Amino acid sequence: MDKIDLIKRPVEKELNEFRALFEASLTSSNPRLQDVLSYIKKRRGKMMRPILVMLMAKLFGKLNDATFHAALSLELLHTASLVHDDVVDESDERRGQSSVNAIYNNKVSVLVGDYMLATSLKHASHTGMIRIVELVACLGQDLSEGEILQLGNIENNDFSEQAYFDVIRKKTAALFRASAESGAVSVRADEENIRCASLFGEMIGIAFQIKDDIFDYFSGSQIGKPTGNDMMEGKLTLPAIYVLNKLGDADLNDLAMRIRKLEASKEEIDRFVERIKAEGGIEYAEKAMKGFRDKALELIPDFADEEIRESLAAYIDYVVERDK
Repeated sequence: MDKIDLIKRPVEKELNEFRALFEASLTSSNPRLQDVLSYIKKRRGKMMRPILVMLMAKLFGKLNDATFHAALSLELLHTASLVHDDVVDESDERRGQSSVNAIYNNKVSVLVGDYMLATSLKHASHTGMIRIVELVACLGQDLSEGEILQLGNIENNDFSEQAYFDVIRKKTAALFRASAESGAVSVRADEENIRCASLFGEMIGIAFQIKDDIFDYFSGSQIGKPTGNDMMEGKLTLPAIYVLNKLGDADLNDLAMRIRKLEASKEEIDRFVERIKAEGGIEYAEKAMKGFRDKALELIPDFADEEIRESLAAYIDYVVERDK
């Protein structure tokens, strides 16, 4: 069985219902807004975060309307943040497809992102659970703070792993954490299980981002961005941070700072990428990623039935084994 099919199997029926709700949420009587929303709907991915919401709900109880609206609220917030991120990063592509700002423009993209944020909060309120509204609102804060932290790191003179993990905990990990936690909250799981779900989501989210950062060191149109794309934006991630700290090479450090300041050429970045790979940066990042994967596996409760356990284990494996 395909890994994605194995992941979806316990919530296949519910996922189809969710997709219909997602489609219905992105509609407007304004022709221009509807045009952009229709394009966004076409770009929808595998719905990995809504699946996580539903799996956590099924692990601890029975899915209900609050589960669906929580999943929808988080997916809309996530999608809106990507639309805004592409404007901030001046990106023309998002995982191999043209970004919204590339097809329309920055003004339209920001306004459509705002519209989706408002729609996200509306669906959070439909859960009837103030805790889920708070979760969504805090996630919005975390995502914004993570972006600002990342921008601040570009100006730093050191290469700190702690700063790197602070950013991804606020960004990618926060989204997975909120997804898992809201699923448990939606079925009124007890506090211990809610904390377990939250940590499970965080471990998956950190592993997911490390995998994304490893992709930046390899070419491939399927990934949706060229090699060194993060570095073209001044971002240094775990493979580079490890090697820079390990070697303490003044010339390499100087080049890294020029990359952060957007002063390095594409050829220099290519050479930097090859040096990081040659010095074990990828292997170090993969080891760290697998460590977070193992922590997530340990958090699957003993009482989980076999189908849910297999699905969650497959979910974790997919995060670290995916090729885009």
